[in-house]
Amino acid sequence: MDTRGRIAWNLRKIRADKKVTQENLAVDAGVDRTTISGIERGDYNISVDLLDRIATALAIDIAVLFAVPPSGEVPPAALPAGRKPGK
Repeated sequence: MDTRGRIAWNLRKIRADKKVTQENLAVDAGVDRTTISGIERGDYNISVDLLDRIATALAIDIAVLFAVPPSGEVPPAALPAGRKPGK
């Protein structure tokens, strides 16, 4: 898995674990929701400044986004569509 793939995997996993929608994360990080989606698909070449804003919005250290996922780990499940996480 390349670095862009690791960032995509870790971002989606952390966001799903925290039950934060792409839209809410985008607002907190000051970007468009499609940017978050592109990062999670590995399509977007993210800058260090944006990585820092996303990490701050998720209340994590930026280094967590670069971690190598454990071997055999299942991809994170998608959250329900919509503006607010399900209750």
